[in-house]
Amino acid sequence: MPTNETILILDFGSQYTQLIARKIREFNVYSEIHRFDFLIDEIKKLNPAGIIFSGGPMSVYDEGAPSIDETIFELNVPILGICYGLQLISKHFNGKVEPAKNREYGKAELEILDAKSPLFKGVRNGSVVWMSHGDYVTKLPEGFSVIALTENSPVAAIGNDERKIYGVQFHPEVAHTEEGGKILLNFLVNVCNVSRSWTAQNFIASKIKEIRETVGDGKILLALSGGVDSSVAAVLLHKAIGDNLICVHVDNGLMRKNESAKIVRIFKENFNLHIVHVDAADVFLEKLKGVEDPEKKRKIIGETFIEVFEREARKFGEVEYFAQGTLYPDVIESVPVKGASVTIKTHHNVGGLPEKMNLKLIEPFRELFKDEVRAIGRELGLPEKFIRRHPFPGPGLAVRILGEITSERLQILREADKIYIDELHAAGIYDEIWQAFAVLLPVKTVGVMGDARTYENVIALRAVISVDGMTADWYRFPYEVLESVSNKIIRNVKGVNRVVYDVSSKPPATIEWE
Repeated sequence: MPTNETILILDFGSQYTQLIARKIREFNVYSEIHRFDFLIDEIKKLNPAGIIFSGGPMSVYDEGAPSIDETIFELNVPILGICYGLQLISKHFNGKVEPAKNREYGKAELEILDAKSPLFKGVRNGSVVWMSHGDYVTKLPEGFSVIALTENSPVAAIGNDERKIYGVQFHPEVAHTEEGGKILLNFLVNVCNVSRSWTAQNFIASKIKEIRETVGDGKILLALSGGVDSSVAAVLLHKAIGDNLICVHVDNGLMRKNESAKIVRIFKENFNLHIVHVDAADVFLEKLKGVEDPEKKRKIIGETFIEVFEREARKFGEVEYFAQGTLYPDVIESVPVKGASVTIKTHHNVGGLPEKMNLKLIEPFRELFKDEVRAIGRELGLPEKFIRRHPFPGPGLAVRILGEITSERLQILREADKIYIDELHAAGIYDEIWQAFAVLLPVKTVGVMGDARTYENVIALRAVISVDGMTADWYRFPYEVLESVSNKIIRNVKGVNRVVYDVSSKPPATIEWE
C-alpha cells in the first residue's frame, strides 16, 4: 500500500531487517522491504519519503558483497545507513572502512558529539546501543561529520545535514538499544518530515476503495481457513463487495479436531457470509501418501488447493478473482536476499499459487504483519476470540507431522493438540503466547505403562512469544502446566508415551518444525 510517505528499506541480509520495518510501522509510518538491488526506476516510482540501508553479514570490500545503484544518492531522498549501510555510505563518499582491532558485539555506551543533530534530538547521552560488527570507519567520508562514538568505535554515527544522509554503526531497531526507537522516530519526523498518518482506519478505507475499483461488479472467491488472516479478510472483502464474495472453506483433512465444522457454523451464524464447505480430505491425503519431504508436502497441498478452488469457481459462473490471507512475513521469508539457498521456506500462501491459477489473485494483507491484521480486525468489529487466535499454517497439520502423513498419525496429533490448547485456556495463559502447537515426531521411544513395556510415539510441544512472527522466543511455562499437559496427553492419547518441550528461539530455529 505505497504512499508518498513510504519509507523504503533496502535489505543487505541482516537478521534484523524485519525489525526495522516493524519499528517504523509502530510509529504509524508505512514501510516496505526490498532487496538491495531494487531497481532505481522502481525506487523513483515508489517515491519514498526516506530510504534505510539495513545491516548485513559481509564486509563492503568482500568479493560479491551486496551493493547499490549509486545514483540513489542523487535522488535527494533522506538516507539512513545502519551498520553495513553506514559502511556503504562511507565507501561511496570516499571514506575508508577497515577490519576493527576490537570488534564490537553486544552493548556499548553511546557518546553523542552533536546534540543538535536531528537524529539525536532528545536522545540521552550515554545510553546503551547494540553493536554487531567486525569493520569500522577509519576515514570519515567527505562532507560528513562524526556525531557520536563509543569506546571501540570512534565513528559510531555520521551525518550530513545538508544532504540529509546519516549513518549509525549500531542497530537502533533492536530492543537492546535503549533509545533506538527515538532515533528512528527522529529520522522519520525530523529528517523525512512524515505525518505518521498510516493507521488501521486509513488502511481499511483505502483498501476497500482499491478492491471496489479493481473488482467492480465481479465476484471474489476467498479461501476461508477460519484463522485470523482469512477471517479478517472475509469481513473486509464483504464490506467492499457484499454478496459478490464467496467464501470457500476446504476441509483438507489436515485441520485440528472438529475445526472445519466449527468454522462453518460460526461464520454462517454470526457474519452472514456466503460460505461453501468442501470436504476434500480424501483427495489431499491420497496425494500426500508416502511423501516425507516438507517442501514437497507444501507444494502438493498448494497445488491441490488450486485444483479444488478452480473447480468450485466454475460452479459459480463468472468468477474472476481469488483472495487469500498472505502476510508480509510470508513474502519476506519466501524471497531470498542473495541466492536461492537463503530462502527460509516456501510459504503455502506464496509458493506457486499465483503463477498456476486461472483466477486473478487478491491479497489484501500482503503488506501487513500479523499484529497489524489483528488491529484491522478490531477496527472492523470482529470478536476478540477471533482476533486472539494463534496462527495456523496453510498446510495445516501436514507440517506438524514430521514424515509421512497418515490418518492414524493425524488422529494422534489432533487429540494431543486439543489437550494442549485446552490446558492453555484452562491455565489462563493462552493470550500470553503468540503461537502454541503440538508436533508428532517420526521416532518411537521405550516406555512403561502399568506393567507393560511400550514402544510408542513422541509428542513435542512448541510455544513462543513474538510480536510479528519474524523473531520469537520460547515461552517460559509454569512447571505445573507442562506437567499437567504431559500427563493428560500420555494418559489419554493412545500411541504416545513421551512428551518433550521445544526451547529453541527464532532465529536460529523457525517457529514451525517444517
